[in-house]
Amino acid sequence: MSGENGDPVRRYDLLRGERPELFRNEPGGIEILTDPASVEAAGGVVYEDPYVLLVRDAVRFPDGRAGTYIRWMSPTAAPACAILPLLGDRMVLIEHYRHATRSWHWEIPRGFGTTGHTGEANAAKELAEEIGARVQELLPLGSLHPDSGLTCDRVLLFAARIDSVGGLEAAEGIRGALTLPFAEAEAMIADGRITDGFTIAAMTRARLAGLTT
Repeated sequence: MSGENGDPVRRYDLLRGERPELFRNEPGGIEILTDPASVEAAGGVVYEDPYVLLVRDAVRFPDGRAGTYIRWMSPTAAPACAILPLLGDRMVLIEHYRHATRSWHWEIPRGFGTTGHTGEANAAKELAEEIGARVQELLPLGSLHPDSGLTCDRVLLFAARIDSVGGLEAAEGIRGALTLPFAEAEAMIADGRITDGFTIAAMTRARLAGLTT
């Protein structure tokens, strides 16, 4: 489906009011054009479902050319999260099947933001759902823009000290969990067994924060 009640331009106008920070213009940057004719010509909100909102902006490039630019964003303003689980002096990875790549990935738990939840509440929820873990201590690791050329979404990174690993969320394509020393997980990055960007980013932030041994 697209737009608000089938009107992509009306939905675009509503989105600008709901999330104005995503439509600000910076000097010397790519300018978003918001006059009705430009928005209608570009398409506005061209697709929306419970998981994806796709926008085609009318823009003016720094050299004066007019054009369009596609952006992917979450339908909710609540930021997503990715969480590095720490169990004693070891960390936890899950083996997760990803439809987009049609393959299994070793990665850390993550999930979309939930409206009305804090980042910390979302992180605890994802750990409980994906690996059946309760949080003993949650440690913020900053934020990440996963693909600044395509999506405007921001993902919060955390490390979480947990009590144990419980039931895995098999319905979401998780078939296993691995508890291992941090150095061994870094070796998996080096040899290509870990390719997930959220996992690599959270591990890097944890290393820089002195959370690893």
